[in-house]
Formats: sequence, structure tokens, C-alpha cells
Amino acid sequence: MANHGSARALAAEAVGSFFLFVTVVGSGIMAETLSGGNVAIALLGNTLATGAILFVLIAMLAPISGAHFNPAVTLVMWLRKELSARSALLFVAVQLAGGILGVLAAHFMFDQPLWQLSEKTRTGQGQWLAELIATFGLLFTILGCIRHRPDWVAPAVGLYISAGYWFTSSTSFANPAITIARSLSDSFAGIAPEDVAGFVIAQFAGAILAWWLGKWLFAKDETAVH
Repeated sequence: MANHGSARALAAEAVGSFFLFVTVVGSGIMAETLSGGNVAIALLGNTLATGAILFVLIAMLAPISGAHFNPAVTLVMWLRKELSARSALLFVAVQLAGGILGVLAAHFMFDQPLWQLSEKTRTGQGQWLAELIATFGLLFTILGCIRHRPDWVAPAVGLYISAGYWFTSSTSFANPAITIARSLSDSFAGIAPEDVAGFVIAQFAGAILAWWLGKWLFAKDETAVH
């Protein structure tokens, strides 16, 4: 069982967020560089790297912190009373800090300016709905696996996000912290700062809906239907 109040848990969240965010941005830069202008190929490269690193990070760090790396996940775990409000706030703080450092590291590795603001527009009702659905599905996946197949959380999340890159118009950010961090990268994975708020609101709404439905659907006192 993860000790959410420990320094080790906070370090795990920071390190995990660093590697998740550096992978999302770094693989986006690499994919865009090598794809020769083929956006589908670039997205595929970005997808494969992100799904793979999620599997690794969750499998490695879940026993220490729960492997949230995402304020939407942390919110739902707080709603489930699995961590205190103080721990939740600390988790979000280190997720943002570690994640932003990951973005800066990606820029440094690829010889880009460290500090950037994205100019990539991602807005509109379709993309907001996409983020609500993407985050709902992510949390629903996590809650369902925790209830029925806890050993499958890591592969299920990696596979879900890989799918989400392709079935959502927003390419499934599904993470308020990574949305903020990606606004600091004018790269393939970027989002314009003025578009962040719409994504974040939709993400938290999707997370809360997943928690609400999951309370009923994955209740431990469920009775089998024959």
C-alpha cells in the first residue's frame, strides 16, 4: 500500500511526472523531426512512446505513490478518501514541478530554447468534449482495474492512452498538469496558453463523472447477475 504522505511518495510522483512529460514532449519533437511532414507518422511515434512509458512508470512507482502523475487522478483518489487534502495538494505541486522540468529537459536535449510558449491552437467544443471523454475513460479504466484487476492497471492505462491519442480530436491529454506543461513547449505536443483553461475544466469534469459512476458500478457490495 502506498504511503501518500511520505517524502518517498512525493519523490515518486515528481520523478514519474518528469519522465512522463519528457517522453510526451521529447518523442513529439523526435517524431516531428523524423516524419518528414507526415503528421500521422509523427502522432504514431508520439503515441507509442507515451503508452510505453506509462506502462513502465506505473509498474515501477505505483507501490510507492500510487503512480498518479496527474491532478485528475489525485482528485479522484482524494474523493475516494485514499489520501488527505494536504497530500493531494502536495502531489499536484510535485507533479507540476517535475513535469515542467521534464519539458525543459526535452527542449535542452533537442537543442531548443528552454523557455517557450506554444502557439498551437487547441480549442472549441469538440476538443473540450474530447478531453472530458478522454479523462473520464482514463479514470474509469483506473477505477475498474483497481476493483477487478489491480495487476492490470499499468498495461490498461498505457493501452487506453495509446487508443485515446487516436479516437479523440484533442489527442487525449487527459491530465491538467501535462496540459499546463505542454503550453510551455512550442512543439508537436504543445497547446497555446490561452487554450489551457478549457482543457483543464473539461478534464476535471470528466474525472468527477468517472468517480461518480464508478462508485456505483464498481461497488464492492455488487451482486452477480445470472
